[in-house]
Amino acid sequence: MGGELVAIEMQKPYPADYKTTVAQVANENESGFLPLLKTKIENIDQYDTVFVGFPTWGMALPPPIKSFLRQYNFKGKTIVPFNTNAGYGIGSTFDTVKSLCAESKVLEGFSMKGGIEKEGVLLAIKDGLRKQAEIKVIAWLRKIGLNKKDNG
Repeated sequence: MGGELVAIEMQKPYPADYKTTVAQVANENESGFLPLLKTKIENIDQYDTVFVGFPTWGMALPPPIKSFLRQYNFKGKTIVPFNTNAGYGIGSTFDTVKSLCAESKVLEGFSMKGGIEKEGVLLAIKDGLRKQAEIKVIAWLRKIGLNKKDNG
């Protein structure tokens, strides 16, 4: 699609231990805590369309993504959510994006099985699955009207 790729990083990263991180995220989701972000995008106003990618954590949108979506004014912009999950699906993630971006046009999201962190599989979209993922992404982009090849 072109554009710029920006990693959303927290000021204080989550612990390296999986179970500790899961417990912390569960507490953050329950309390509504939003972690402070290290990531700063100075020129976000220049973008009309923003793709937001994230995993499903505990069937919910990860707290750092919630922080990101609250940190910037996306009014009038097109938001394009995409997601990886461990096979359980999107949970409430896309609905949460829609509620946090209520003054934006939120397009139909894309989701596919990715890594399974609790089993130490951090990236499963590689080798043969990479081509399958590419085919699915192109079909999704075409469906939502953003396939670059279709748009010239």
